[in-house]
Amino acid sequence: MNVSAPFIARPIATSLLGVAVLLAGLLGYSRLPVSPLPQVDFPTIQVTTQLPGANPDTIASLVTASLERQFGQIPSLSTMSSQSSFGLSQITLQFDLDRDIDAASQDVQSAINAAASTLPRNLPYPPVYSKVNPADTPIVTLALTSKSVSLRQLSDLADTLIAPRLSEVSGVGHVSVEGGIKPAIRIQADLARLGANRLGLEDLRLAIVGANVAGAKGSLDGAHQAYTIDANDQIANADAYRNIVVAYRNGAPIVLKDVADVVDGLENSRVGGWYNGEPAVIVDVQRQPGANIIATVELLDKELPRLQKSMPAGVQLQLVHDRTEAIRASIADVQFTLVLATALVVLVVLLFLRTMRATFIAAVALPLSIIATFGVMYLCGFSLDNLSLMALTIGTGFIVDDAIVMIENIVRNMENGQTPLQAAFSGAREIGFTVISLTVSLIAVFIPLLFMTGLVGRMFREFALTLSIAVVVSAVVSLTLTPMMCGRLLKTRRVEGAAAHEAEQATGRMVAFYDQTLRWAVDHEFFVLLVTAGTLALTLWMYVAAPKGFLPLQDNGLLDVVVEAGPDASFAQMSRIQNDVTDVFRRDPDVRGVVSVLGIGTLNATTNVGHMAVTLRPRDDRSVSADAIGERLKQAAIAQLGVNLYIKPVQDVQISTRASRSQYQYTLVGSDANEVADWGARIATKLRDSRVLRNLANETQIGGLRTFIRIDRDAAGRLGVSAQNIDDALNNAFGQRQISTIYSQSNQYRVILEAAPRYQNDPSALDKLYLAGQGGAAQAPLSAVARIEQTSAPLSVAHQDQFPAATISFDLAPNASLGDAV
Repeated sequence: MNVSAPFIARPIATSLLGVAVLLAGLLGYSRLPVSPLPQVDFPTIQVTTQLPGANPDTIASLVTASLERQFGQIPSLSTMSSQSSFGLSQITLQFDLDRDIDAASQDVQSAINAAASTLPRNLPYPPVYSKVNPADTPIVTLALTSKSVSLRQLSDLADTLIAPRLSEVSGVGHVSVEGGIKPAIRIQADLARLGANRLGLEDLRLAIVGANVAGAKGSLDGAHQAYTIDANDQIANADAYRNIVVAYRNGAPIVLKDVADVVDGLENSRVGGWYNGEPAVIVDVQRQPGANIIATVELLDKELPRLQKSMPAGVQLQLVHDRTEAIRASIADVQFTLVLATALVVLVVLLFLRTMRATFIAAVALPLSIIATFGVMYLCGFSLDNLSLMALTIGTGFIVDDAIVMIENIVRNMENGQTPLQAAFSGAREIGFTVISLTVSLIAVFIPLLFMTGLVGRMFREFALTLSIAVVVSAVVSLTLTPMMCGRLLKTRRVEGAAAHEAEQATGRMVAFYDQTLRWAVDHEFFVLLVTAGTLALTLWMYVAAPKGFLPLQDNGLLDVVVEAGPDASFAQMSRIQNDVTDVFRRDPDVRGVVSVLGIGTLNATTNVGHMAVTLRPRDDRSVSADAIGERLKQAAIAQLGVNLYIKPVQDVQISTRASRSQYQYTLVGSDANEVADWGARIATKLRDSRVLRNLANETQIGGLRTFIRIDRDAAGRLGVSAQNIDDALNNAFGQRQISTIYSQSNQYRVILEAAPRYQNDPSALDKLYLAGQGGAAQAPLSAVARIEQTSAPLSVAHQDQFPAATISFDLAPNASLGDAV
């Protein structure tokens, strides 16, 4: 049976078929999405809940535990981790690889609704979920800066205009505004003046709540005309709040400005963002798991000019970092390697075949097979990434083999006296089965990769399938187009020039040298076997001794930096540290920009931690890798400032769902929170002595300062003060409590009640806090009903699958492997 005969006999149809395959492949190539690696993301969803003023233990018990009980019932949930810190609960849900993220998000929303009855009623915002892996580095970072517009106005622009517009872009999972939260009006009470007027913070809260309302008021419908009813019941600016009457004393009104300052500010005053040392609002865009980075960023690039035109005069929206720059450069480099490999293979074919016609036939088969593979890749839903292009680069030698085998056999028949067309028919019939068997044997090599499971299987499945597709396409081309071209293009007599003669002589000398060495090897078989055994032993030793890891360290031109101070560090102290570290980094010649973010949010889980993103110059403009630059920056900052820094280059593949200080993580889980924390600290202390590990950190930090209010219930009962009165007073003074809402057409703004900043520096301010008893009883100082104690407490509470957990992160020392770490 000769499968090639119909194609050899119909050269026009075969040529048109080849052209059609070429056009289909080019069309598929133009539509292939570009990404750094195949789709390996776990479907991941993060649920965030805010309760301002609540300590980590309160957040963990009131919010996190309630949600975790419902999330634990969702099917196909792989792992569930949570972090409860001051005022914030973050729960990360990771699902099985084959779980559809949109279906999973519906289950998450249903679980949130089911938990609503057990959540605190004073939550300012309901729990919100984002289809995003919090450990992923943002694909785009923007900085909103201005020398003439206040940070409050920039925050309003970011929250009202930029974040909603960017969230609408396909592929975007979450847009977070760092360094600036929503604008708010802050009521800063003077505790001394309140006490002098026998007023409490609860009196202020009730007066403000009653003065600022917005609701339905009905309408009037007469015999001939109808009217809607409205009123100036809502107060929208700070000046109007200052004249709210709080109480009457001796027949005279006490207005809000008599006992408090009213200022325009932010919902959270303990956040900050800087770009190259200047105050800024930082906007981070993270993609959905499964979304293509390049396609998403291209859509964002189209949106950014329209947003810039919408900015007021004097406001700059700057693109700080775009992760696709390194990805595009990497893909371009691999594409060049593929083209170079193809050219080298064709030159080698020319060197040995020594005829332009035969080389031309092989040169057509090789690129046609590769281009046709692109079309099949598009139909299979693959992407143009480093692994798929590497598969084609490796496969250039495999792909051209089929064509060479076919050409050589046809040429052999021609040398035996057949015409080119006869040789094409007979040669294709003789070699057809060989080509098929060669193709099947090559595909069999990749069968184990096709059946691998988990993340590694998902990553290398596209590699194996791409190479298998290329080999199959090559076999089809070699059985159809190649013999047809041989029958029409090859000549019986070859006219050889001087170059061909020289190539013939060089080949003859190579064959003669091979003949001599082969004869020597046969005559000295014991020595050859000994060398073979030694080579095998050396290979095994090198395999054992070589460092092992999942993926090599990448250089994407971006460093992720975590700045850690002592557990008792204040926001002001952290601000100074962040600015000092930024100054040190900016003096490095390889640093192009520094983004610094401070405050509890999506990036920072505790109050003593700051986050920085350092953008480096392009790889061609620097002489060392990102890892080496990171180590250099770390040593410079430690030498000058003495702070704890954790610096790591950003990687494309992120397996973990927990943002950490280092590349690898070890999590200890148990049923007793205190025991887990104790053993976590002991293990971390022991591991610091290891020579294999570096940058070791305990992600679950303890040792923070806590002021504990020990209530004397007997004394409180005699004075008519309840525990609720005490909680309300403390929350009003120090919890940045959101007590009222201002509604506008584009957004909603909160009214925040707090003690004046000078009362929020140390625990001595608690002595100035007065409590109102039940039924308007006379006020009593907090010290009359409670004892104030100083204790220590964790800065965050971590759970893994609803159990207390302690996570230790670490990097490997140079030339160390994961096996050594284990």
